[in-house]
Amino acid sequence: MSQRRENRIAAVQFMYMWDINPSSSLGDALSSFWSIQKKPPLYYSFSESLINGIVDQQEKLDAIIKGYALNWDFKRIAKIDLAILRLAVYEMHFRPDIPPIVSINEAIDLSKEFSIDESKRFINGILDRCKLDIKRPLRDSVPSSKSASQSPALN
Repeated sequence: MSQRRENRIAAVQFMYMWDINPSSSLGDALSSFWSIQKKPPLYYSFSESLINGIVDQQEKLDAIIKGYALNWDFKRIAKIDLAILRLAVYEMHFRPDIPPIVSINEAIDLSKEFSIDESKRFINGILDRCKLDIKRPLRDSVPSSKSASQSPALN
């Protein structure tokens, strides 16, 4: 398994934990989370950048997801599916260094590993609609002079 995949898994696990049991301190929650991982925290630097971005942009991410979850009560989305969706939508909208197609494929694979078959179809449907509004190449990353975590929304 690639390091990026492991980092995405860690990000989804953390976001699931954070959604179920939010802490007043993201830093403390991350420190506790990294302390139980099998590899040193530096290994998870990509994951930590994703987590920080998702937490910073969660309100926008949730609005985007709600906009695409037609006829679906947002509160009824399974927490693990929501963590996967937030990760993918964050990457698609705020990480030009990651091609949107990669984000979609990773989300589908994560849903196969952590959720049920119906969720895979639900997540794919949301992300397929989301990609239609992305105003950049879907299969290529976009070079950026800013750091990825500071990139503006790309829609």
